[in-house]
Amino acid sequence: MSATHEVFNQAPPLTGFSTADDPALLEALHRDGGGWGEAEVRALGERAGSQEVQDWARMAEATPPVLRTHDRYGHRIDEVDFHPAWHHLMAAAVESGQHAAPWAEARPGGHLVRAAKFYVWAQAEPGHGCPISMTYAAVPALRAQPELAAHYEPLLASRTYDYGLRPPLGKRGLIAGMSMTEKQGGSDVRANTTTAVPAGDGTYVLTGHKWFTSAPHERRLPGAGPDGCRAHLLPDAARTAGRHPQRHAAAAAEGQARQPLQRLGRDRVRAGRGLAGGRAGARGAHHRRDGQHDPSRLRRRLGRRHAGRAAPGPAPRPAPAGVRRRTG
Repeated sequence: MSATHEVFNQAPPLTGFSTADDPALLEALHRDGGGWGEAEVRALGERAGSQEVQDWARMAEATPPVLRTHDRYGHRIDEVDFHPAWHHLMAAAVESGQHAAPWAEARPGGHLVRAAKFYVWAQAEPGHGCPISMTYAAVPALRAQPELAAHYEPLLASRTYDYGLRPPLGKRGLIAGMSMTEKQGGSDVRANTTTAVPAGDGTYVLTGHKWFTSAPHERRLPGAGPDGCRAHLLPDAARTAGRHPQRHAAAAAEGQARQPLQRLGRDRVRAGRGLAGGRAGARGAHHRRDGQHDPSRLRRRLGRRHAGRAAPGPAPRPAPAGVRRRTG
C-alpha cells in the first residue's frame, strides 16, 4: 500500500518531562514548611514523565486484573493476578514513601511533602493511588487500638512493597485497602448491613457483602457490632489458617474491567475473622436475623432523628383518575 502523505500535524508523544514542573506546587511546598522535600518531589516528577513509567501505566491499563478462584489442584484461593507493570508502579510509590512516610518520620511538613509526591506521581497512572492513599489513611485508624498498631503500623510504613498472599506479619511490608460501599451504592454507612459479632477471643466474625474493594490486599471494612460501627482489619492471609475471610464474587473480573482506573473488586465476607480498629460512627441501621437490612425500621429511626429539622414539604399531589395510590 503506497503512502498517502506525510503526517506532520500531530503532537509528538508527551514523554521526557517532569510532572513536578508546577510553580504553584513548589511555591506551596516552601510556603508551608515542606521545602526540604523539593528535591525528592522533583525526582519523582521526572520519573513520572519518563517513557518507562508511561509504558508501565499503559500496560497496567491494557491488562485488567484476573481473578483466580482455584489453583491448578482445585484448591480455593480467591487470588487476583495483576500485570507486572502494576507492581512496578506500586513499588515505586511505596519506595518514595507516598503511602505512609509521615507516620514513620515525624517531620514538619511531612504530610505536605507526601501529598506533593502523590500529586506528581498519580499523573502517570492514577488507579494504583487508591491502595496507596488507603494505606496512608489506615494508620491513624489503627492507632485507635494500640495493640493492633504495634504489630501492623511498622509494616504499613515500610518502604518495601512485598505483594502476594502470605501471613501479613511475616511480610516485609503491607498495603491496606478499603471495603466500604455495599450494593445499595450509597456512602451512608448507617444503611450498611455487614455485621460484626464478637468471637470471644478478641476477634469478630464479619458477615456481609462489599460491592467495591480497593486492590485486594490486607483491608479494613466497617461492620456493625454491639458497640457500634467500627472499621475492622481483615488480613487476606487469614485464609492460611483454614478460614476464607472473603469470597471474591464471580463478577470481580467484570468489576475490574468496568472500573480499570481504580482496580476495584467485589467481596462477599462470609464468616471472616476481623480485628476491631477505630470507631467508624454510631450504628444507624437495624438488621434482621438473616442479615438483611430492614428498611421500615431504618426509615422510622431516621425520621425520629430528623424530626422538626426541615420545613414540611408540599402536600402530595392527588393520584390521576382511575389510579389507586399505594399506601403503607
